[in-house]
Amino acid sequence: MLDVAAVAERFLLEVPFTEERKAAFSLLVALHDLGKIGDGFRNMIRFGATSTLRHWELTECWLLPNDQLCARLRASGAVWTELVAAIAGHHGRPPKPSGKGPKQEKQNFQRFCRAEGAQAAQDVPAIIDDLFALWPHASLAGLTGAEAKRLSWWLCGLTVAADWVGSNPGWFPAQRPELGLPDYLARAREQAVVAVREAGLQSARPREDRLFDWALRPMQIAARDVSLPAGPVLAFIEDETGAGKTEAALILAQRMLVAGKGRGLYFALPTMATADAMFMRAAKVIGRMFQAPSLTLAHGRASLSEPFRDLVSRSVMSDDVICAPWLADSRRRALLADVGVGTIDQALLSVMPTRFSTLRMWGLASKILIVDEAHEISGDHYMAELLAALLRVHAALGGSAILLTATLPLQDRALLTRAFAEGTGREWPEDADQSYPALSISGGEARRDFDQKPGLKGPVRVMRLPAMEAAVDLLSTAAARGAACVWVRNAVDEAIAAVEALRARGVAASLLHARFALCDRKRIEQAEIARFGRTGEGRAGRVLVATQVVESSLDLDFDVMVSDLAPIAALIQRAGRLWRHMAERPRAQRPVPEPVLHILSPDPAVVVDERWLMDVLGQGAWVYPVADQWRTADVLFRTGMIMSPAGLRDLIEAVRSEAAPVPAPLEAAEMERVGQAYAESNRARCNLVDFAAGYRREGSGTNDTTFPTRLGRPTRTLVLARRRGGTLVPWAEGHGSDSFEGWMLSEVQADARRLERLDLPDQRAPEITAVTKDWPEWRRNTVTVCPVADDGSIAEGLRYQAAEGLLL
Repeated sequence: MLDVAAVAERFLLEVPFTEERKAAFSLLVALHDLGKIGDGFRNMIRFGATSTLRHWELTECWLLPNDQLCARLRASGAVWTELVAAIAGHHGRPPKPSGKGPKQEKQNFQRFCRAEGAQAAQDVPAIIDDLFALWPHASLAGLTGAEAKRLSWWLCGLTVAADWVGSNPGWFPAQRPELGLPDYLARAREQAVVAVREAGLQSARPREDRLFDWALRPMQIAARDVSLPAGPVLAFIEDETGAGKTEAALILAQRMLVAGKGRGLYFALPTMATADAMFMRAAKVIGRMFQAPSLTLAHGRASLSEPFRDLVSRSVMSDDVICAPWLADSRRRALLADVGVGTIDQALLSVMPTRFSTLRMWGLASKILIVDEAHEISGDHYMAELLAALLRVHAALGGSAILLTATLPLQDRALLTRAFAEGTGREWPEDADQSYPALSISGGEARRDFDQKPGLKGPVRVMRLPAMEAAVDLLSTAAARGAACVWVRNAVDEAIAAVEALRARGVAASLLHARFALCDRKRIEQAEIARFGRTGEGRAGRVLVATQVVESSLDLDFDVMVSDLAPIAALIQRAGRLWRHMAERPRAQRPVPEPVLHILSPDPAVVVDERWLMDVLGQGAWVYPVADQWRTADVLFRTGMIMSPAGLRDLIEAVRSEAAPVPAPLEAAEMERVGQAYAESNRARCNLVDFAAGYRREGSGTNDTTFPTRLGRPTRTLVLARRRGGTLVPWAEGHGSDSFEGWMLSEVQADARRLERLDLPDQRAPEITAVTKDWPEWRRNTVTVCPVADDGSIAEGLRYQAAEGLLL
């Protein structure tokens, strides 16, 4: 108990509490395992006996209600109840109130304590007295019930983190009881310094070094100069793709760190691929922002990132960027590093009733939260509600945030601003200014005096292609003239059909989509970056057919682009890959005279029935709401161009304002979309914790998978295998049957409903059980091992080819 308290003291050093409150919180953390003192826990250790209550539930029984302890800490009964639940519930969920009246609940507590034996009845009060003597100045004076409920989440997260470090026998080996408690605590405090440092949890000091050696761009200058108000800050950086928003965010975040608005950073990205890309960018610059910072990657496949593995393997205590193995061991711990890079999902889980959500919340509270591609999150009604709740809680705990976006509608900006303001307890006037680009500090200064002239690329003309054959003709002709081309399709099956049509014409076409095994997808992505990236070679006359994976995660540059019709935000993102690197490939060197976005779409002026889009896009017609796509087509084809940056706001608002009524044949689809939006928002609100109600009432020990961070059609994970020498080995080449990495690289996901119709391999087959027998049960239950025959067949109706992916 004292080991854990000593670690908690290290974590509390830089928290802006009074010394008396820090002492009170340290004392509370020391009491966290009080329920282990008694016959119940001893009998479990010695004989494997079971008891009615777990030890952490007994901690609450010993401490509640207790007027004497409340008086000693100068706390009300309501405050004491909330904080005791926070330290007792350090195993992922709080002790739950019985629902009975105070008198009967007190009797229940006393009955459970008596069951711990006569010795415990003497020991526990004595130990409480001894612990109080170690922090004689501890006081909770002035803490209100509402503040206690808010802090209960934070205190639980602090207790969990301290418990995980302080319970590690590598740092705190068992000691013979030769020292008195004051001397033991002194020794534990010395060891806590070492443990916190080696765990990678010692807060790195911010630096004021210049971050970038080049001449700053306009948005980056604004980030350097904009005024920062007192208290938590919410900033929006709105600018076109490729304008240097990430660098601007880093400059602004560095100023926030120096101003004491945070002690670390968390980059929240929409996908694992974008998180991997951001990790590599962050690793190059955060050494200038901090002194010896810890850096982690937080998502489900972080262990497959070579740059992350390299960082972990070389981590030593030095002045360089590090990632201690202890931090890298868990996605939950990853949010405790000075700088975390991961998916937005890891942050959203902190405001959902999941196990150890408090640890995530505590880790994020000291961070400046940087949300990239915020429009992708706010455009999803379910995730928008979760993000709003995250910002509300983050602000309530004193955190600041920066949101980066190219296409965030004003109504979404207003929603997120209101949520953050609610968390701070302040009211900010609504910002309806439509200027773009813009750097806005909610409730503070805004910088909007940016040059509106188009860049070297100039405006992007928009042209409609009426049918797939027209797209194939256009790309065949452009490739023959040496252009580097891309066709972005909405659905995988349509992408496969497109690449087959192009190859039938003799066009050198490659394919990239989300239905490749991870090893093949990584191989293809690297090949396409080498071909179409900033310094790519061999791009002339090539065509890449891809799905949405090219919208944001890959830095590619094309001369000619065809895209299936999609919502305006997606089309603007896709157009950002058209004539992207003008310094390396100026206009005079391009094989076509101007950038044109060719959109495969029916005529929005001719809508006969609800299948308006189906005849042209096939299955890709149903990926996005059809009414959103019709509004996009109507606005874009009437406008005829994308003028960036000056014209982006008008395009976004014209589509998202929903002022234009849809044609009569699409009205039913529009009503369905509106209804679904309400349903998704309501489901999100049901899946959130009531932060103001406190951890004792709202905390839960539910698994992360119970409460999804995003909705959508359910998917199923297949693990592909090859037969080698009578055994199964991973599809990923170069890995044996016992290679965890090899099996993860062999995963591919597909629509669960389509897979349900197929007779997939029996997971009880001897060759499969020989592979999975040592896997964790959760993994065996969530994946399906699929041996792939030499001809690519898996089951009737299901095949896999390395060049085409999973074929259904």
